[in-house]
Amino acid sequence: MTIVDLLERNAREWPDDVALVEINPDQPETRRVTWHEFELVEPSAKQPHYRREMTWAVFDEKANRIANMLKSHHVGPGNKVAILMMNCIDWLPIYFGILKTGAVVVPMNFRYSASEIEYCLKLSESNVLIFGPEFIGRIEEIAEKIPQVALVFEGPGCPGFAEDLVELINESSSTFPPCRLTEEDDAAIYFSSGTTGFPKAILHKHRSLIHSAIVEQAHHGQTKEDCFLLIPPLYHTGAKMHWFGSLISGGKAVILKGTRPKTILEAVSSERCTIVWLLV
Repeated sequence: MTIVDLLERNAREWPDDVALVEINPDQPETRRVTWHEFELVEPSAKQPHYRREMTWAVFDEKANRIANMLKSHHVGPGNKVAILMMNCIDWLPIYFGILKTGAVVVPMNFRYSASEIEYCLKLSESNVLIFGPEFIGRIEEIAEKIPQVALVFEGPGCPGFAEDLVELINESSSTFPPCRLTEEDDAAIYFSSGTTGFPKAILHKHRSLIHSAIVEQAHHGQTKEDCFLLIPPLYHTGAKMHWFGSLISGGKAVILKGTRPKTILEAVSSERCTIVWLLV
């Protein structure tokens, strides 16, 4: 079994159960819907702030659309696709869409300077970079230095030097033929923090990711009924692999933007969270 198999299993067994919720207490609720062409992410209820939710079936569909888009760009086994995005409800479907192609996913620290981004893209030999609006300035600064990297933008207001993710997946199918993956296949490159120099690349196989999911679920005794509140950045192995406990159990996870105690307590109460990862 690979980490992709867990997502596809959840989509089959619990298609209508909520997999992910995104809450942003600093952003007012609107009818704006990410990837609105497919009507896959809907406002879940009338809220005073931004809240979106996604079922396991929709999660898998969005990952399939990403995989099909990447495949049309000749991405497959042997390629690397980097992600440079802030936490959001689309982060994980993009991550799994990359894995579905057999490519290696390369999460990147949102604190990286332009030169560090350039360094990590070249070191990892990334073929594609999917980045969010917060990074337009940094990517524009290095765009001409990384001609080997296809730049794909996720968000409103796509810059001229990148391709628009929504436009690229307009015609993408919500189904994707399974890629023959094994536990011994390369899955992800994570970078060290770079506190003692430039970041160092660490390669993980699917076996490593599956092991993390098993250990995380066992550590918390996590069940399908548990709800995990996720606050730290998803690019980090800590946040991602803590969430793997929800993936293997099929439980809901809440992606919270905001670290104020009041915000955290309100999210725990309103979403009935049973597992919260906090850093002191």
